[in-house]
Amino acid sequence: MKYFLKEWGLFSFIIALIILSRLFIWSLVSVDGHSMDPTLQDQDRLIMLKVGQINRFDIVVASETEDNGKEKLIVKRLIGLPGDTIHYENDRLYVNGEEIKEAYLDEYKAAFAQDKLQSTYSYSQRFQLLAQDAQAFTIDAQGNPTFTVQIPEGQYYLLGDDRLVSLDSRKVGTFRKSAIKGKIISRVYPFNHIQGF
Repeated sequence: MKYFLKEWGLFSFIIALIILSRLFIWSLVSVDGHSMDPTLQDQDRLIMLKVGQINRFDIVVASETEDNGKEKLIVKRLIGLPGDTIHYENDRLYVNGEEIKEAYLDEYKAAFAQDKLQSTYSYSQRFQLLAQDAQAFTIDAQGNPTFTVQIPEGQYYLLGDDRLVSLDSRKVGTFRKSAIKGKIISRVYPFNHIQGF
């Protein structure tokens, strides 16, 4: 027993620690689709932290119930906190009356201004048609470039970074705190795009 503890004790302890932390502290998730482009791409592998506080503009993982009743995990950005008034006007975000910059949208907003994202969306004719008809990069579910949302207490407003193709709170509504499973702290794959958030 002493020999085992001497030779394998530390190794066993580290393995047990990794397994326990994986169960209670962090988890691996993957991006499904293009709703977080260009920040995150389809099939990126991410580390989600299950504990700790979530803040505005964190990238979070939330649970969504599909039409068939199955649970699906989605990756979105937290825009609105409980009690917030969120207002968009021609791609400008106002939170409780104060304008707040969304620098993570700059690349796609510039591409939208240049050619309505037609070259960016060259891989999808459906996305090109959506962008062609849009009056702004951030629009509501009816296509309006100006809209206001009051976030109920205990609820959170989540949007994808690729606003024209993302299915998010604009269409499915706000999310309860219990539906938010954690926040993304890093991308671990592909290896040439490892990044912390």
